[in-house]
Parts: sequence; C-alpha cells; structure tokens
Amino acid sequence: MKTFVHRGQVTKVVFGSGARRRIPEEVDALGCRRVLILSTPAQVDRAAEIRDLLGTAAVGSFAEAAPHTPVEITEKAVAYSGTVNADCVLAVGGGSTIGLGKAIAVRTGLPQLGLPTTYAGSEMTPVLGETEGRRKTTRRLPEALLDTVVYDVDLTLTLPVAVSVVSGINAMAHAVESLYAQDRDPVAFLLAGEALDALARALPVIARHPEDGEARADALYGAWLAGMCLGTVGMALHHKVCHVLGGTFGLPHAETHAVVLPHVVAYNGPSAPEAMARVTRSLPGEDAASGLFDFAGRLGAPRALRDLGMPESGIDQAAELIVRDGYWNPRPVDRAAVRAFLTRAWAGEPPYTPPVDEHPRSRSSTEHSTTTGARRA
Repeated sequence: MKTFVHRGQVTKVVFGSGARRRIPEEVDALGCRRVLILSTPAQVDRAAEIRDLLGTAAVGSFAEAAPHTPVEITEKAVAYSGTVNADCVLAVGGGSTIGLGKAIAVRTGLPQLGLPTTYAGSEMTPVLGETEGRRKTTRRLPEALLDTVVYDVDLTLTLPVAVSVVSGINAMAHAVESLYAQDRDPVAFLLAGEALDALARALPVIARHPEDGEARADALYGAWLAGMCLGTVGMALHHKVCHVLGGTFGLPHAETHAVVLPHVVAYNGPSAPEAMARVTRSLPGEDAASGLFDFAGRLGAPRALRDLGMPESGIDQAAELIVRDGYWNPRPVDRAAVRAFLTRAWAGEPPYTPPVDEHPRSRSSTEHSTTTGARRA
C-alpha cells in the first residue's frame, strides 16, 4: 500500500496561442490596477508590447533581471516598485525574470503574474533562488508562488534553437528529479512522465523545424508539467549541483542543467530503479543516463562544463559546497562521489554509474539533513 502526501497548487494557468491578449483580464481578476513589468535587457521589446497591451494599467518597467537573481538587483527593483506605487508585478521572460518577480513578491507581498518565453518552468514552483556575493541559496516559500501564469505558445516560436534545446532539457531535469524526490507521490510521478514524453517528442522537431507550432506547444506543455511537479515534490542532488555551479562560477543556468543531468542520473540510478525505468520509456537507451546523454548530443546541446567556462581547478571547491548543507537524495552522497562525476561532466565524458560501495562512506549532508531547505528547496 502506498503512503504519500500530495500538495496541490493554486496557480491559475492560461495556455494557448495568443494567450497574452488575456493579460489585462487576468490583471483585473486579481483586483490590480498598477502593473510593474519586469524583463531582462534582451526582452525590452517584448515588455514594451505588453505595456502597450495594458495601457494605463502599466505604471512602470524594470528591465534589469539577471541570471541567478542577484540580491542587489532585487533591492533596486523593490525600491522602484515603491516609487511607481505598483500593486502587482508581471514577469515577461525566462527563469531570470520569473525569479526577480518572486523575489519582489516575497519582500513586498505584491501579487505576481508571469508570461514565460522559455521552458524554464520556475513559474510553477514556490522556490526562490537568490545569489549574494558568489553564493546561491534557495528557499521554498508559499509567497513565491505565482498567482497567474499565461503561457502563449506564439512567444516561443522565435526562441532560438540552441536556447530552446537547453531550456527544454532544463525542464526535463525538473521532471526527472520529481520521479525520485523525497516527497514524490503517484500524481507527480504520472505528470513527470507525461512531461518527459512531451519534451522528448517536441525538442527534436524544434531542432529541425523551429517554427512548428505543434512541437512548440508540446514543449511548453511539458515544461509546465515539469515545473509543476518540481514545485510539488521538491529537488534532489541534481539541483544542488546546478545551484552551486551557477552561483559560484556564474555558469549559465539551462546549459549547466543539460550537462549535469546525465551524470547525476547515472549516480542515482541504482537507488531509484522505478524512476530510471520511466526515464527510459521516454528516452530509450542502454540506461536512463546514456539515454539523456545521447539525446542531448543529438540536439547539439553542450555536454562539457569546461565549454561553459567552468575551471578545472574549481571541481574540488564545487564538490565541497555540494555536500555541505546538501539536499536530500535517494543515494547517499560524499565528496569523493561528487568529485568523480563532476570530473567526467567537466571533460564531457559519458556518464558512469559507480557501484554502490565504490566510494568510501562519509557523513552525507544529503542523507542526514532535515531542514526544509534541504528537503524541498
């Protein structure tokens, strides 16, 4: 008999072609009249389009969102929201902008809406990751969960293939970790599998035919489900690795996920057979890890951390940070194990599954931690 706790979500989702035209209606449904629009510098034109759509309800734009949500930028945005007397925020863009919206909402209590333009999926989670100095921390906070998310498939049609591929694999990482997370449940398992199926179908088509609307819709659908699963059941070792690498070395978020995922899956495989079987249903291969590694290679995604700017000299530091205050993981983790798979990921070598007793056991923060941040961050 299965025993589990399922956590539902209350975020309203509007999905479809041209869905952005409903944004004024969705703002009104929240009882808001003064919208602050957020974006990265690269998305100012899209933000301007949404500002025109909102008319006088748009009271300001802040276009300085950055990867890994630097605290100093958040503080600047919070101050600006006060000067324009905003009563809600609307994040237009990918994970960087969504993260800024969450950070503002956590500090101010303002309602938040999202108009995602990538497959990041963070818009469906109550997880806020922030960087201060060179350290990235994550917190799971109810107030970080968006009130409304508008998925307009049309906005992804012009997303460059290279960005689409790594963003889609990032979404796959959310689904994969949901399959073996500490708080996994049958509903999340089904949704994560559906997300993997959708993304596995869509991404190869997008790589060949970026303008294919059905494939774009499939990928966005899969990203939504994957994000929702992650927001429901939490994270494990893979996300801890990526948070450390991104926050400490400034590596690009989605590309880092694409490189690291097969290696963590290889490591966790012996301790999560049901999850691995589900991955191979979506991505057939010798095993789940090789299926993911080969899939990324076929799509032209990066497969080496050194190609992302990771210094080889940083591997030891990263391994130490990963096992310190680590997230729960199905297989106990020690520094030697992490260093081993990081070394392979740095060089772009195929993933390797070490025997369970290959690395000497040391106290594993991923095994023993009981804090909320480690369990569900």
